[in-house]
Amino acid sequence: MSDKVALIKEISGVNPLKCMKCGKCSATCPSFNEMDIKPHQFVSYVQNGDIEALTASKSLYKCLSCFACVERCPRGVKPGKLIDAARQLVLRERGGDYLTADEIPALLDDETPQQLLMSAFRKYRR
Repeated sequence: MSDKVALIKEISGVNPLKCMKCGKCSATCPSFNEMDIKPHQFVSYVQNGDIEALTASKSLYKCLSCFACVERCPRGVKPGKLIDAARQLVLRERGGDYLTADEIPALLDDETPQQLLMSAFRKYRR
């Protein structure tokens, strides 16, 4: 298993080997027609270690992160979380900045929901 596959699995917390290729995730996806790699195919790409194709895919940014696929999956594979993890991998390779706990207080104001900052902290600290 490549380092990138292991990292995607770690970030997402998903086991893509549980996928039974039923296609329910893709059938419920509101962005299905816009994607070059569909959610069920995305899982297969991770299984096969073809991460370069995933990170170059326009599906990475066509995904709305609505997690309809996560709700619909009978096996709990959570393709949306895999897509989000691949997105994170691309951001990290580009050298994106990470939010640290010390930076959060300075970002708080009456307009910004605290949940947004905590979500960003959890997402970018892995």
